[in-house]
Amino acid sequence: QVQLVESGGGLVQAGGSLRLACAASGRTFSSYAVGWFCQPPGKEREFVAAISWAADYADSVKGRFTISKDNVKKMVYLQLNSLKPEDTAVYYCAATTQYGTHHYNYEHWGQGTQVTVSS
Repeated sequence: QVQLVESGGGLVQAGGSLRLACAASGRTFSSYAVGWFCQPPGKEREFVAAISWAADYADSVKGRFTISKDNVKKMVYLQLNSLKPEDTAVYYCAATTQYGTHHYNYEHWGQGTQVTVSS
């Protein structure tokens, strides 16, 4: 079983940066693939990035966001650069024993952290 707790969200101006962190518990965390999803206001949850042996990104964040995973510290990070108002959303960390870019691929979820980008 894996439990996930996100942190690092906040209010930032357009063009700014944030670093989201996801702290994981569980002895077998290194065997999990991890993803970040976001849910903008009034919209469904969307894929942002995922990492296993390699990383995948949504087209909308390629070149701006970077996902990383530290198996020793049991942490996952999402570096958000060149933020845009349309990046405003609740960001969720998720873990899976499989791998994928869809929310239904993931069994374990954090509670989410709010990112708000002002114009």
